[in-house]
Amino acid sequence: MGCQKEIASKITEKEADDILALKGNQGHLPERVEDSFRFLHPVSSDEQTDAGHGRVETRRCSVINDLSLIEQASEWKGLQCLVKVESTRYFKCSGKEETDTRLYITSLKADAKLINNAVRFHWSIENSLHWVLDVAFHEDNSRKRSGYAAQNYSILNRIALNLLKNEKTTKVGVRGKRLKAGWDNQYLCKLLIN
Repeated sequence: MGCQKEIASKITEKEADDILALKGNQGHLPERVEDSFRFLHPVSSDEQTDAGHGRVETRRCSVINDLSLIEQASEWKGLQCLVKVESTRYFKCSGKEETDTRLYITSLKADAKLINNAVRFHWSIENSLHWVLDVAFHEDNSRKRSGYAAQNYSILNRIALNLLKNEKTTKVGVRGKRLKAGWDNQYLCKLLIN
């Protein structure tokens, strides 16, 4: 959804940089990026390994600044580089290994370490937000499917999450604050007014 020429243009107009993930809805662009990595040599690469939660993850980031195989590259305002991040996750308890490859386009210069860190930081934010929404709000179990119900419900959940996180007088987690708001109308009013 976010990898659109108009979005890239607006980001560049605001003098900011982007790293846009490529999905299957981008026409031939992902295929052209894959071809670039098949036939051209990366100008920068970085490898990082993290261990925790019973797994070891290695992320290899490769960056190419040669856009010659990308048709209509000039239509992507500010486009500088193509990025490939290959992740390998080894699960200690099962001995299983998973691999994943993600492709990106970016307005950043060819600095694989910077891009690898930025991609990792983005996913840590995404994962922590979705984890809280699932644990405290059971968002993954939602049956809202028709019209805009799921989208609207998700927005309301994020508003509620922000209200709960901003309330600092009660020293419990989001789930506990949510329960307290359900039991105590004064606390609920305090959340909504602040």
